[in-house]
Amino acid sequence: MNIKGASDLGEGLFGRVVASAPARYAIFALAAVVVVLAVVVPLDTNGQLIFGLGVFAISAAIGQLSDSRKMTIGLVVVSTALSTRYIWWRTTQTLHFDNPLAAGLGIGLYLAELYAWLILVLGYVQCIWPLDRKVREITGPPETWPTVDIYIPTYNESLELVQDTVFAAMDQDYPADRFKVYILDDGRRPEFEEFARKAGCGYITRTDNKHAKAGNLNNAIPQTTGELLCIFDADHVATRAFLQLTVGWFQADPKLALMQTPHYFYSPDPVQRNIRAVKDIPGEGDLFYGVVQKGNDFWNATFFCGSCAIIRRSALEETNGFAGETVTEDAHTALKLQRMGWNTAYLNTRLSAGLATERLALHIGQRARWARGMTQIFRIDNPMLGPGLTLGQRLCYLNAMLHFQFPLPRIVFLTSPLAYLIFEQNIIAAAAWTIVTYAIPHLLLSVLVNERIQGKYRRAFWGEVYESLISFHLVGPTILPLFDPKKGKFNVTDKGGLLEEGYFDFKVLLPLLITTGLLFGAIGSGIAKLLLPQYFDVQLGTVMLNVGWSSFSLLILITAIAVGRETRQVRKHEHLGVVLPTRLYFDDGHVLSTETMNISMGGMAVPAPDDDVIEGRTVTHVEVFAAEKTFGFPVKMLGSGKGGLRFMFTEMTLESRRQLVRVVMGRADAWPLIDDHVSWSAWQSFTDLMRASLSILFWWRHRDTPRASAAYNRVGPRRWRRSWPWAWALACWDRARATPRRRAPRAVPPPPRRPRPTPPPSPSPAASARFR
Repeated sequence: MNIKGASDLGEGLFGRVVASAPARYAIFALAAVVVVLAVVVPLDTNGQLIFGLGVFAISAAIGQLSDSRKMTIGLVVVSTALSTRYIWWRTTQTLHFDNPLAAGLGIGLYLAELYAWLILVLGYVQCIWPLDRKVREITGPPETWPTVDIYIPTYNESLELVQDTVFAAMDQDYPADRFKVYILDDGRRPEFEEFARKAGCGYITRTDNKHAKAGNLNNAIPQTTGELLCIFDADHVATRAFLQLTVGWFQADPKLALMQTPHYFYSPDPVQRNIRAVKDIPGEGDLFYGVVQKGNDFWNATFFCGSCAIIRRSALEETNGFAGETVTEDAHTALKLQRMGWNTAYLNTRLSAGLATERLALHIGQRARWARGMTQIFRIDNPMLGPGLTLGQRLCYLNAMLHFQFPLPRIVFLTSPLAYLIFEQNIIAAAAWTIVTYAIPHLLLSVLVNERIQGKYRRAFWGEVYESLISFHLVGPTILPLFDPKKGKFNVTDKGGLLEEGYFDFKVLLPLLITTGLLFGAIGSGIAKLLLPQYFDVQLGTVMLNVGWSSFSLLILITAIAVGRETRQVRKHEHLGVVLPTRLYFDDGHVLSTETMNISMGGMAVPAPDDDVIEGRTVTHVEVFAAEKTFGFPVKMLGSGKGGLRFMFTEMTLESRRQLVRVVMGRADAWPLIDDHVSWSAWQSFTDLMRASLSILFWWRHRDTPRASAAYNRVGPRRWRRSWPWAWALACWDRARATPRRRAPRAVPPPPRRPRPTPPPSPSPAASARFR
């Protein structure tokens, strides 16, 4: 840890005095006293209201004056104090209950709030000083650069998916004799072995699947000799610069065991894909790789994430290879390395890309494995116990493991209003207005500070959506390993699948639907009590508070339910909006220079030329200029329209496929820069949350068109029986509205006659031979 900047407080006598050690201790002591008083001094309701809102208003105003890191640290301290004051008040004044049921529900809510407070504070500590590590060039002549073994573990992924990863790994800008690529096939598939032989890479398999991915990697270590081991998941395609931009740090730091890079996903995750009313929703991984890992790097606590990373072989030999005791071998391996005294690092540069989980059910399955694995580590190798870690490292690992314990607290927060509105149990022994004066300032300031820290990588309130979406399904994976950490198996996340028809995933969303129904009932009950107070013995202020709380929970839940409307996935390959100089070669020898609108591993599109150019002609080949070279590919023209002139790549050799990988995903500038995100305010995020939740009522406006409309007409009512009961009626109404009224046919003048085109010349031998 090295905090720089303390010396620039100012020059002159005052600056030197303030920067001196005694003055710093005095300032810290005075600040600690002020913070303690701010936490524990009791106030009446009006005094608390003035204090809480005053602190929030002053913090918000001061925060606008500077974007500096020191200002962020100051706001973090104030936010922590205000949140701690709330917890102190809850602990000392609100835990009085009338009966056992109220005590059970009230203590559950209190424990959930304690958990949220602990995660808030640990998150502040973890991310308070993100480290922007820069690229370090490799030194020395190329023949002395470290040797690297690139591992691509696979189990049941398709060869088409894995081969692109292999080609990109083999195409590194690194001395050819200093690295080698290996397919680690736990599926023992002959076609993979044959492909490896043809492609020229190594192939390693084993007779069993013991310890899953960790065992697969450990099986390869003694069969290879590289000084460094580079791991890519089967769908993570590396750019050509990956080794050049990462290996240099291993030369600079002999104690560096691990260099992790971001997992960038070029396909949308279920939330991004299925919520059509809101654009630019950051992916769930953006927060982790944009903020959390940089914070971990500051504390020398970077986690290994299983892919897109390099590990030093000599360090792994000290830990007896990758950890196989848990289903998250990556984080556990990093923890073991840290305990041995090795350093880890994080380079926030997008040097590879992969596929996000396509379906909500797959997304939940992947998160369940992560939650189970982190809980297993918490039980069998607790970071707060044992030797070898600094306090910062222990807190970072602890926060990572406790984070996955969010399911029960999240469910408690969603359902707590039911206690009063339905069961008439008062689970917080305080007046509603007093609760508001303590809770609102602490919540507002925590939102403000987190918006400042995470603004580009996570919208305010959207974390609640992600957590609510999977909470009910993660209760078991987070609780059972606490009692039996050996429970649970490693599950491989399927990727690259297609979905012919959209559907509503009732099975996955059933707990959310039930909870939503209960909240609607609770709100209805609350409104009845507000309108007819003479018939109910309730406190109107408490009813209003719980109705408002229920409404916010509904907003979160309905948005989460909107994610369950799985949209069709008919594209086998994700289109990338890349502009590359291109030439089109027609069957008559005509050549047209243009540029790509988008390109994928399956095809590409260019702006539609004039009809005169393409009429009567067929494009047979294209040339794409990328990475300072020209690459030719055979294509089949699919058509033209608003999407431009569209082509599909036809059958090609392995060498052509290798070149296509280099053009589409292997370029050094293939992926957008890290800091190209925009920042959203909390208010913008809240309004988008409302738009997303309302979109479920107007879902047909966000239907895929025109393909989805065609699919709707084709599949008929069978599809809608699997959808919402009222969806069929809405869809019919929408279709009827979109159908043009019958009118008398209008006379259409005949099109002008076009001059007969000159017969095209025969293809030149050179052009025809170019692609053979």
